[in-house]
This record gives sequence, structure tokens and C-alpha cells, in this order.
Amino acid sequence: MHDQGIGMTSQRTRQRLTQRLREQGITNNRVLSIIESTPRHLFLDEALSHRAYEDTSLPIGHGQTLSQPYIVARMTEILLEHATSKTSVLEIGTGSGYQTSILAQLFQQVYSIERIKPLQDKARKRLSQLSLRNVILKHADGQFGWPQEKTFGAIISTAAPTEIPQELLDQLEVGGVLVIPVGQEQQILTVAKRQPDESISITKIEPVKFVPLLGGVTR
Repeated sequence: MHDQGIGMTSQRTRQRLTQRLREQGITNNRVLSIIESTPRHLFLDEALSHRAYEDTSLPIGHGQTLSQPYIVARMTEILLEHATSKTSVLEIGTGSGYQTSILAQLFQQVYSIERIKPLQDKARKRLSQLSLRNVILKHADGQFGWPQEKTFGAIISTAAPTEIPQELLDQLEVGGVLVIPVGQEQQILTVAKRQPDESISITKIEPVKFVPLLGGVTR
């Protein structure tokens, strides 16, 4: 008897995915272990869940996508490598909640902003299902960050602005790092870090493809 559900979420299927990520250059074992143990199929509509462990981005509705596992792993690995504090992380673009769930297993507190209310509602249910209780969700325009909270040791954006919003740079604490795709037709994964003298260093990593970072909110 073939049970697609069991095959789809089997340990072997997940191990194949993390093996592919290793082959693509992901080296952080903690990130790989969390990706292997996190049920990515929960973050997709049922019709697409059989593709959950492919290394590809997938649609989640409302013109948004679930990032490919390689990009999730790469951005998370960069955050961990460069951020001097693992206390709090700000995520711009909750989406389905998958990247949020990875961050919640690595940082003490996750603050995540989503501008599309139905996506946020679904993400809230999934995070609750996984008992990830260290996430605070906010329905707002992510371009402005979370200024009423505080500065952050790490900020990650899952959507691409044409240039880095100054508001996000202003919310980096000293030693804090922002990982963000930047550009329109051609996007580059970019790392901005606040140095001890308060200056911002910018490092360009590799070409990527994300949905654009849009303003405003939808209900």
C-alpha cells in the first residue's frame, strides 16, 4: 500500500533535501538540522504539499511565494554568522510562516510583519500548531520595520525593495545585521551591518529572485 502522506514527509525525503543543501554550499549544521526537522508541507496548501521537499519556491497565494529551501538556509546561515546577538530578530514578510518557524528555533524572540492579513492568519495557525510561542506577529507595512519595539540584532526581509529602506537600517543595533534582497529586474542578496562606529557596511552576496517589497496593507 502506498501512502503518499507518509512518503511525502518521510525522514528520507527530508534528508535528501538537506543533502542537496549541503551540496550547494550550506555548512551550518544547526540550520540544516532545523530545516530537516521542520515540516515544510504544513506551510503549503494541500494541493502543493507533495512538492514541499523539493528545492524550489512555491506559490502561497496573494501573489506571494514560499522561498526555496536553499534561500531560507542561506539567509538564515548568514544571519547567524554575522549577528552578534541572537536575542531578537525582525522578519519583514511573514508569508506562510515557514522562514518564521526556522528563525523561532534559533532566536529567543521573533518579531514578524506581514502586510497581507489572510497570509498572516494562516501563519499564526501553523506556528501555533508547531507550538512555536516565541513569535510576535504584526499586520503592517514592513518597509517601516517595527520602530515602536526597539533595535534588533538581526533583520531579515523575504521581499525585495529597489533600495534598502533607511528605516530598517535605523533599527539595527550595533553589531546588528540585515539580510535583504535588493533590486528590481536583477536582485542581489545583500548584507548590511552596523559597525561599532555606527557606520553601515554593505556586502553583496549572490543573485536572487524574490517578490517585490510593496507598501500598504491588505485585509
